[in-house]
Amino acid sequence: MSFEQMQNNKVCLTGRIASEPEFSHEIMGEGFYDLTISVKRLSGQEDLIPLTVSERLMEDDSFKSGNLIGVIGQFRSYNKLVDNRSKLVLRVFVREIAAPDEDEPNTIEIDGFVCKAPVYRTTPFKREISDMLIAVNRAYNKSDYIPAIAWGRNARYAGTFEVGDRVHIIGRIQSRIYQKQLDDGVIEERTAYEVSVSKLDLPD
Repeated sequence: MSFEQMQNNKVCLTGRIASEPEFSHEIMGEGFYDLTISVKRLSGQEDLIPLTVSERLMEDDSFKSGNLIGVIGQFRSYNKLVDNRSKLVLRVFVREIAAPDEDEPNTIEIDGFVCKAPVYRTTPFKREISDMLIAVNRAYNKSDYIPAIAWGRNARYAGTFEVGDRVHIIGRIQSRIYQKQLDDGVIEERTAYEVSVSKLDLPD
């Protein structure tokens, strides 16, 4: 897939393999594997980002735990049935292997449409945040639904967006651990993935 075909959803990541590849599924004789890479933030924290990779891109020994790799792909969403409920699952679908870039280890650029009214709020520490859900078109009449979070003046701007607005976003993918209380009262630790916005605008 060329850059022109990927320009509405392009991810570039550099990180260390945190989990060995596990077989996921097969399509028309091509096997796909799931794994996780650890990508460093400027703060020193790390984001654990899930990848799906074709076996055809894994022909050498680069996909061993601890190895540093660079990948280019798309941030995709899937609906998965968990306990009779539909759950949005997000993964980076790898299109090609690239030279690691530790200066810019985590970048994403998406062009899509606001599909849910943004939620603007202020934290107890007076930090402004807007949560968005962006629909990004894919081939074969499919769409990926990507959560995004904006801060400060970007949050104020995003708070004015309406459903159906086309939006262009540049940022990074982040992982966030949260706790969810299940119906039986059990507290379960889960991981959410979203785009942390650094730039956004409404294209003409």
